Amino acid sequence: MCAMRVLITGASGFIGKNLCVNLARLPEEFALLRFDVESPTEALAEYARQADFVIHLAGVNRPMDPAEYQAGNFDLTRQLLLLLRERSEKIPFVLASSAQAALDNPYGQSKQAAEAEAFAYARDTGAPAYVFRFPGVFGKWCRPFYNSVVATFCHQAARNEAMQVEDPAIELTLLYIDDLVETLMALLRGGGTNQPSDADGFCHASPTYSITLGRLADTLRGFADSRAAFAITGDRADSLTRKLYATFLSYLPEDGFAVAAQRHPDVRGDFAELIKSAQFGQISVSRTVPGVTRGQHWHNTKAEKFVVIQGQGVIRFRKLGTDTVLSYPVSGERYDIVDIPPGYTHNIENTGPGELLLLIWAGELYDREHPDTYVEEVQA
Repeated sequence: MCAMRVLITGASGFIGKNLCVNLARLPEEFALLRFDVESPTEALAEYARQADFVIHLAGVNRPMDPAEYQAGNFDLTRQLLLLLRERSEKIPFVLASSAQAALDNPYGQSKQAAEAEAFAYARDTGAPAYVFRFPGVFGKWCRPFYNSVVATFCHQAARNEAMQVEDPAIELTLLYIDDLVETLMALLRGGGTNQPSDADGFCHASPTYSITLGRLADTLRGFADSRAAFAITGDRADSLTRKLYATFLSYLPEDGFAVAAQRHPDVRGDFAELIKSAQFGQISVSRTVPGVTRGQHWHNTKAEKFVVIQGQGVIRFRKLGTDTVLSYPVSGERYDIVDIPPGYTHNIENTGPGELLLLIWAGELYDREHPDTYVEEVQA
């Protein structure tokens, strides 16, 4: 079976780039015909003759001259559809419009005119035509200081720059780029027969999210602050929070990906807290030199897990009020995950020739005022 030839206009733009990199992973399914502002004008006619499916993402939304709205949004759409009308096949056509098409301004008017052309193409030829009025699309590779407040705020938050929040109560409707891409890929795989439209004929990608401008700014500032504190903030069960965090990370300056953890060295080795979360506790790491034993304490409630990543050692336990000592040999060769039950005093001894590297998970954040840690030797 031959790969579907997909013409994508605006292929180098935000949506186009995300769509193209995902389709390019599947060369057995899709052959890409990429057209963008730098393509020769004659390429559009050639690609229109070859395409099995057209996704029209190209458009103009911030020109120097308002007259460019007509040329970039309506005229280009009309030209492309005229080329498709010359063919005998019914070529599925997707138009990326905007929620702002409902506004009575030059941009909205040009988008409405392009939508009308797409609906007319479907009506006159019987070919599938899908018109999407996308809300605020966000995600990796969107240009800041252009037409996305999420992109702009992410760029500013990642650099600790001030954000301009004129009205924190403004309600935004957002669509994540990966969800949009998934919708378009499902359309392609269905051959243009599987996208329902609403009563007005418009198609929708989902899910969409509502968030106020103020909450958006606060969320992104929280992500920025959390990096220095080695914390994971926000409700990670909430899909919008996860998607905003992924987007925020994609705007980090390229010389700022790493944040050095604070190490606490002593004669035994060293210790550092790596990741903290009010929801799942914290992850820490310790290095222990040969022959040294760490721990010798117990907890009432705090739950922990130990994993030796490198080296050899023994974890020992004794239930309070008893004399029996339990021993668990551990090694970086096995990655055994050892639970530390409350009510057992415990320690870990480095029995190998080199450093012991231990990864520690604690089910709650360390509280200096209430550490729930009580000293007692394992060997009674």
